[in-house]
Amino acid sequence: MKIHLVDGTYELFRNHFGAPPKKAPDGRQVGATLGLLRSLLLLLSSPDVTHVACAFDHVIESFRNDLFPGYKTGEGIDPDLLAQFPLAEEAVSALGVVVWPMVEFEADDALGSAVARFQTEKRVDQIVICSPDKDLAQLVSGNRVVCWDRRRDILIDEAGVVEKYGVRPATIPDWLALVGDSADGFPGIPGWGAKSASAVLSRFEHIESIPDDLEAWGMSLSRAKRLFESLTERREEALLYRKLATLRDDVPLEEGLDDLEWQGAHERLKEFCADLGEEKIPERISRWV
Repeated sequence: MKIHLVDGTYELFRNHFGAPPKKAPDGRQVGATLGLLRSLLLLLSSPDVTHVACAFDHVIESFRNDLFPGYKTGEGIDPDLLAQFPLAEEAVSALGVVVWPMVEFEADDALGSAVARFQTEKRVDQIVICSPDKDLAQLVSGNRVVCWDRRRDILIDEAGVVEKYGVRPATIPDWLALVGDSADGFPGIPGWGAKSASAVLSRFEHIESIPDDLEAWGMSLSRAKRLFESLTERREEALLYRKLATLRDDVPLEEGLDDLEWQGAHERLKEFCADLGEEKIPERISRWV
């Protein structure tokens, strides 16, 4: 069997900016939520999609904000989108899909913990992480754990991670630490770009393994010297950024493998959709519990 793990936060953002806007009869903006429901229905229509879970950032802030004040917050997010997070969780749950709403942790941590738990299950042939988020590339393993950009229909296995980022999945947190991640709010190390980080880390894998011997870096000594000096001055920052970029695998998820099997939508979804002024979605569902 395959397990499909959905990045609900990404999907909600994607549908907020991509799906047609729509107001419920009570005036609420609900277009992103309805777009998410349609997206999940399309996913569930595939015969090989049997076991599914969806993780959300129930609140944007997490334990990482305590580690680094500049880490991402809910500030600046469209209020119409932010208000739909609890609505989206309710919608996905009514659809009959397991929901992991994160408060202390982030949605990506839930997905990382699910991968850690289920990838050793003998019944599981493959885990498909439904998101193009580069943070999640660190979870990829061979062809057993892959990332799927559903919008562009691009599947990335371990070879694909190396091709795209120049480093193996286990090195992605180090790569992000050096390059920075504007979406998560940490700046990286001055002077280090994607190409230089890939060139160095493809040889040495982790920040602490980068040697003082600049001749081993495989680039001009002047360029290596500039990068080395910048990293030396900000090494503690780099290690902190790597900690921010590293996904947790210890989120206490209650569900076992059998709980992830999609049995069908719950009857309450019909009332839920009616309240949002959407009558067509329930008509597309053939399986109910």
